[in-house]
Amino acid sequence: MAEPKKLYIKTYGCQMNVYDSERMAEAMGGAGYTEVTRPEDADMILLNTCHIREKAAEKVYSELGRFRDLKEARPDLKIGVAGCVAQAEGAEIMRRQPLVDLVVGPQSYHRLPEMEAKVRAGGTALDTDFPEEDKFEKLARRPKAKRGPTAFLTVQEGCDKFCAFCVVPYTRGAEVSRPAARIIDEAKDLVERGVREITLLGQNVNAYHGTGPKGEDWTLARLIWALNEVDGLERIRFTTSHPNDMGEDLIEAHGACAKLMPYLHLPVQSGSDRILKRMNRSHTAEAYIRLIERIRAARPDLLLSGDFIVGFPEETEEDFQATLDLIEAVRYGQAYSFKYSTRPGTPAAERAQVDAKAASERLQRLQALLARQQREIQAEMVGRDVEVLFERAGRQPGQMVGKSQYLHAVHCLAPDAEIGDIARVRITGTAPNSLAGTLL
Repeated sequence: MAEPKKLYIKTYGCQMNVYDSERMAEAMGGAGYTEVTRPEDADMILLNTCHIREKAAEKVYSELGRFRDLKEARPDLKIGVAGCVAQAEGAEIMRRQPLVDLVVGPQSYHRLPEMEAKVRAGGTALDTDFPEEDKFEKLARRPKAKRGPTAFLTVQEGCDKFCAFCVVPYTRGAEVSRPAARIIDEAKDLVERGVREITLLGQNVNAYHGTGPKGEDWTLARLIWALNEVDGLERIRFTTSHPNDMGEDLIEAHGACAKLMPYLHLPVQSGSDRILKRMNRSHTAEAYIRLIERIRAARPDLLLSGDFIVGFPEETEEDFQATLDLIEAVRYGQAYSFKYSTRPGTPAAERAQVDAKAASERLQRLQALLARQQREIQAEMVGRDVEVLFERAGRQPGQMVGKSQYLHAVHCLAPDAEIGDIARVRITGTAPNSLAGTLL
């Protein structure tokens, strides 16, 4: 029996890339590969890349350069680049880094085994098409190995919004939703292997419009209600959402669906209507605030998370102050904030850029405000009882670490608990990025 070949995957970026890396590993498992944790041990290295952050492509080329000595020492080592940088750069990656053997876009990774076979035969392989076939349907069924208590599940890919700063429509393509029955089957399979919480993923997840079992159109809310009926699945989350696709049925689900957790990531990006229009966000700050009010009316204990871009082209101090005002009005428990960086090929890249020093100073002020809100909201949790899904053992004997329904990390002594248990915990203290509690 042939010895298994070894695969090392390094994942950059969002939860969807984490999910994609899992499926890549499963696809390559069918080609005789097992995963390893160090590139030095691998027969194939895959970089699953993200194009969202600043200088994403250059960081990939820098990472590839670190593998040059490995490749020279072992010419049979195969190196591949997958994901959104692969989609955007294509053959340019192979031209700039000849040590790369294959390049595959995020819609084509189901073809990895055939590409690997071509590479093993002495060739190179490039596939950045947007194929007509459903990659999820082409992928082998997930192996029945035991899983941790939480898992990601992609339900929708691509985006039709064309925000002026974003490359996703160009690297992931148009919005496509998976059929509901396949998602439910995959969720049941995950639960059979120990998963108790599933996060539904999409570049614009609440734009989900999948085909139902009888050919009808399902919204994300309808899919959530169907998953609510899956025995053994205890928690449902979803990310990332667009305010314009937050339908009334989804708002209602937040108030009525027992398994849908009271946490929502709903990016706004800016509080200035002028900048929102320049971003092509198609909503106003006031509309966003009114939307949050309706969601919180349905679920008063909702913890809100958001995204913010500081220093977008032509942003003035007045525009930036409007963003601070929106944050004060909404109040975020968590948030992600970034200084704008250009993405070649996007409309905003051609516009007058904000002074880098001014943008950095604004980012510091914005992050200070967000950090203060996070501290205040975590402090308000002290004395409250929460439900914690234990995900791992802590550093101290008998300590367990898990997530509350609000996605806070919670540490507590629970010597008799096991990973996957859900326990009631009273919060007794707060740290910068976690809470401490006592098992009830």
